[in-house]
Amino acid sequence: MTDTKTLYAAYAGTIENALEALVAEGTLPDGTSFANVTLEPPRDASHGDLATNAAMVLAKPAKTNPRALAEALAAKLEAHDGIASADIAGPGFINLRLDPAAWLGELEAINRLGDEYGRSTMGEGRTVNVEYVSANPTGPMHMGHCRGAVVGDALASLLELAGHTVIREYYINDAGGQVDTLARSAHLRYREALGEDIGEIPEGYYPGDYLIPIGEALAKELGDKHQNEPEEEWLPYFRAEAVEKMMDLIKSDLALLGIHHDVFASEAALHAAGKPDEAEAWLRAHDLVYDGVLEAPKGKAPPEDWEPVELPLFRSTKFGDDQDRPIKKSNGKWTYFGADLAYHIQKAENADELIDIWGADHAGTVKRIKAAVAALSEGKGTPTPFDVKLVQMVQLMRGGEPVKMSKRSGNFITIADMVDEVGKDVVRFTMLTRKPEAQMEFDFAKVVEASKDNPVWYVQYAHARIQSTLRKALEEEGVSPSAANLDQLGAEEITLIQRAAQFPREVEAAAKAREPHRIAFYLYDLATDLNAFYSLGNTAVEKRFIVKQDKGLSGARLFLADSIGQVLRNGLRVLGVEAVDRM
Repeated sequence: MTDTKTLYAAYAGTIENALEALVAEGTLPDGTSFANVTLEPPRDASHGDLATNAAMVLAKPAKTNPRALAEALAAKLEAHDGIASADIAGPGFINLRLDPAAWLGELEAINRLGDEYGRSTMGEGRTVNVEYVSANPTGPMHMGHCRGAVVGDALASLLELAGHTVIREYYINDAGGQVDTLARSAHLRYREALGEDIGEIPEGYYPGDYLIPIGEALAKELGDKHQNEPEEEWLPYFRAEAVEKMMDLIKSDLALLGIHHDVFASEAALHAAGKPDEAEAWLRAHDLVYDGVLEAPKGKAPPEDWEPVELPLFRSTKFGDDQDRPIKKSNGKWTYFGADLAYHIQKAENADELIDIWGADHAGTVKRIKAAVAALSEGKGTPTPFDVKLVQMVQLMRGGEPVKMSKRSGNFITIADMVDEVGKDVVRFTMLTRKPEAQMEFDFAKVVEASKDNPVWYVQYAHARIQSTLRKALEEEGVSPSAANLDQLGAEEITLIQRAAQFPREVEAAAKAREPHRIAFYLYDLATDLNAFYSLGNTAVEKRFIVKQDKGLSGARLFLADSIGQVLRNGLRVLGVEAVDRM
């Protein structure tokens, strides 16, 4: 079996072994938890290669001061073969300097593990349901969906790399009034396809051209069977057909971004299966739903026609919400919250953890849904961790000016429009160049610039540059990557290896924080370090990757370049972006 332990994991194990030795000696008490001990690069690279807070966080249970514990721990660590020195800084931080051989060993690990470098067992196979996109099936995918779609898909890939089993889910909101409007709009286009003059699209209908081919397909399939029928006759059929065809369009649009879901859950099917009724019965049995009167709207006088009405209310205040929430309307129909609550019960049946990716305009519902999942956890007996990631909208620009709308959609820019103009990779990477909760602009002119200021170009360029160097070395000098002379690599090369070696811990940290954008940031830093090393060869030929008359050094540097390329590929794979070989 291939050894998958990487440098940070190995030295974290070294620290843990040293701490266990201190427990055995009585310096630390039995049962001391090492859960809060960290190992990371020091903020100032001149302080060393690695830093640990072990003495700081364990001094209190040891009933000693951090400095004294740091001295005892440093003595243990300095006895380790790969550690050149263990220096105590400030009140008790320990900075470690490693032998160069340790970093060279990590370089070989990158090469040995290949596509598996960075893979972690942190998730322990726990199943995480990531629900993202979940747009109403009433139109093609547009920019309002794009950022959340990319964030959710990249997060799913990140969690898989970190050792989780992931369910990618799309919730189809196909039970509301908007679906009836879709059916009526499709029927209008169906009549148009049969040759009828439909005139102007009525107010309230969906006007986009995307419904024209759906109407044509229905006309070809059905003939004029439903052209002049009363609405109650054709509406159920057109509702089902329009949703199915819109979902085919949505899936096709998402595929342009390389996005494919495992599960498509239907709200209509949820209702048909009686899931909301089951949820209400369960919640009532656990005194989490009661019949009560909803409070009048706060902060303003209630409408003149407002009357107190008894409704089934979920005790969301018990779980931190600011008021209890109705699960049904006064007409007996389910509120969106009531249906959503039942949907989350359904998801929790097959997952250890739930993550929803929502637009920032849904921020007001986060607290109540979290309250609902917390309530449901009581019934399972074990908590179901639940997180909601809010994603801000994207402002589309072209050379600093707002972009005009799309004819295809009627009133928005579609994902298909974007991918057609700049490509999948540009769209995906750009959406991950800022934290999802931060506002961002997508400027069609800037995202295709060939400059360091364009992260997607810069990272792909770094990978293409490596591949070009490897081809040139083989074709012109007959030299291939080789680990035979890695001891010829010096301080500049070690610095580059140190950045590459952070990838596994970046994966774990990003997965733990549920923040895939961290991988995009890391790849940009790695590309920056690589290109900085390349620049050394502009003034000193002996610093180039290919050094004429020194095949040993050239082979070692090419081995380094090839390994950096591997890390770039592994990171880009998480983001769903291609690592191009030529630009």
